[in-house]
Amino acid sequence: MSEQIPDVEIEETGSKGRYVLRGPDGAEAEMTFTKVGDNQIIIDHTGVPDAFRGQGAGLRLVTRAVEDARAAGKLIIPLCPFAAAQFKRHPEWADVLKKQG
Repeated sequence: MSEQIPDVEIEETGSKGRYVLRGPDGAEAEMTFTKVGDNQIIIDHTGVPDAFRGQGAGLRLVTRAVEDARAAGKLIIPLCPFAAAQFKRHPEWADVLKKQG
């Protein structure tokens, strides 16, 4: 497939939000989050449909959340198993990872 993956968009409503990639066929890859106070977000779900598989869509969603959290001085709690796995693979994201303990 030679089509380029679209830009990550963010949608927010109150304390909830999602990062989304929209494909030309209407498919959506998403990562949902919940805001906790002013300084933290919980990544609670990542969903990547078959139309996006193998294109790094899930990683792009988590990366965008990390970039946004870093820019805003926020911490991330990755409850979603996919996001948690990405944080283990990317130790350079430790500055935005909420330390559990």
